[in-house]
Order: sequence, then C-alpha cells, then structure tokens
Amino acid sequence: MTERPDLQVSLRPWASDDLRLLERLLGDPDMTRFIGGPESPEKLRDRHRRYLDFQAPGGTFAVSIETDGAGVGWVGYWPSEGHGEQVWEVGWSVLPDYQGRGIATAAMKLALDSARRERLHRFADAYPSVDNGPSNRVCEKLGFEFLGEADVEYPPGNTMHSNHWRLDLTEEPRGEAYAR
Repeated sequence: MTERPDLQVSLRPWASDDLRLLERLLGDPDMTRFIGGPESPEKLRDRHRRYLDFQAPGGTFAVSIETDGAGVGWVGYWPSEGHGEQVWEVGWSVLPDYQGRGIATAAMKLALDSARRERLHRFADAYPSVDNGPSNRVCEKLGFEFLGEADVEYPPGNTMHSNHWRLDLTEEPRGEAYAR
C-alpha cells in the first residue's frame, strides 16, 4: 500500500464483479477521448473475460485500484515488444471523480514495483496520447525517459498518436514519486 495523508491506494487482482468499473472506464466517451472512443458493451464483456483469464508467464494484469475500499480504476502491465525486444507495456485509467489526486501515480508505482520483482523484462514502456497531459505527467513523476512520439494501434483498428516513455526496471527507482 502507498500512503499519503490524504491518499491510500492498494492493488488487488481483477475480479468478476469489476465489469461495472470497466464499463465506467472504457464505455464512457469522456474517459476514452484519448484512446479512440468508448468500447461497445460486447467488447467490454470480452475485455472483462480476458482480464479475468489473463495468465501471462511471470505477469500480472488488470489490477483494480482501490481507495476507501472502492474500485476506482485499473493499472496493468503485460508482455509486449518495444524496439525489437520484449518489454512490459503499462497502462492505467482512473475514474473522473478520483483524478488529480495522485492515484494513478501511486497505483502505477505499486505495479512497477511488482514488475521489478519479477525480473522478466528490463524495460517498461508506456504510450499515452500526446494530448493526454495528466498521463504523460504520470510517466514523468515515475522517472520514465521520454523517447519521442510514436503512432500505436490502440484499440485495434485505431491509430493513436502517442508519446513513447520507457523505464529501466533494473535501475534504482527515481522520479518525484519516489522522493516521498
């Protein structure tokens, strides 16, 4: 658990009753404006099943962020390929009422600590939209290195213009999120 006087964030595995949370995160036009728009109810149910069934070797995926006992978002890391090598790709999303309180940063810090312990991949890569200032700021706070802009496909069939951030998981954690 990460603690600040006004914030307690913990992670737990994605659960069968998290479908409603997923609908609020990825089924809402405002929440998905940087990632190609809302997913259909069918796609959300499929994604929910994938999150529940995810069994990557050495990986953790789609953990619910909890604060005050309520699921308020998700963070995850999963195997991917970046610059011709295997990396962890990372992502996060926090409900609007909980944004701007450091929850995404605190939760991603916990997820990155877990990825470090696994020692499976050296790097974690993030691809927030170039227009998503708060998500790019999360990368800065966690000590990610900015590698430049990149076009990525997310969701499948949609090209998203992103910033490519990379964190070396073998180095001592740095960034203002670790200075607390």
